[in-house]
Amino acid sequence: MIFEASRIIIYYGNNIQKNGENMDIKKLKKELIKEYKYQIELHAHTSPASGCSQISPKEMAETYKNLGYDAVTIANHFVHEYHGLSKEEVIDRFLNDFEETKKYGEEIGIKVYLAAEIRFNENDNDYLVFGVDKKMLSEIYDLLPYGIENFRKTYKIPESVFIQAHPFREGMEKVDPSLLDGIEVYNMHPNHNSKVGLAAVYAKENNFPIITAGSDFHHPNRCHEGVSAIRSNILPENSFDLAALLKSGDYLLEVGRNNIVLP
Repeated sequence: MIFEASRIIIYYGNNIQKNGENMDIKKLKKELIKEYKYQIELHAHTSPASGCSQISPKEMAETYKNLGYDAVTIANHFVHEYHGLSKEEVIDRFLNDFEETKKYGEEIGIKVYLAAEIRFNENDNDYLVFGVDKKMLSEIYDLLPYGIENFRKTYKIPESVFIQAHPFREGMEKVDPSLLDGIEVYNMHPNHNSKVGLAAVYAKENNFPIITAGSDFHHPNRCHEGVSAIRSNILPENSFDLAALLKSGDYLLEVGRNNIVLP
């Protein structure tokens, strides 16, 4: 049984009732897609801010607009002394890509949110931060050399969300679950095996309040643009509103374009 605001969905064997109306799984799926109509990509990278990406800001906005998405989140890599750049150069390049993507998005009618995929100096783990701005980026940068435990104990970000990206990908290390708000379970990058089944079990075992899905889109001509999303019944205005949506838990996950997963 699921209780959500004004809705009650009850499952009895093969029978499903929504607000007293009998329906089958296919009808329920259509109802959920209709109600949670906004598609939001949570994990995409642009070039040059992410050296591993081959997608320009303009191409990113156009790609997701053409796919019918309502919003795309630019979560570029944010690393200490990234490619030998100074702190100011790292932050400027990071924000320039976001601002360019946002500008193009405003011109063609798609929202663009800012996030950061950060990495501490201690290992190769990646973490996604939703609800971030320029001031926070400067503060976060200074803490990257000192590891996740120091970061989470000394830097409080109550209006943001901090999750581990693709925690079961090769080279990743498990961390104390209490340091995380959640994890990215469904990372759909085609060049990496993120072991999403293991990630889903891990999320359940640790009762993470937030799980996400992301295409981890980097490259053209590999058909992995828009292969995942969250679906919402509201469209956040900015990065912090997106973080609030994730905290609310009132969203669906979509994998493989039209396959609905309840988080």
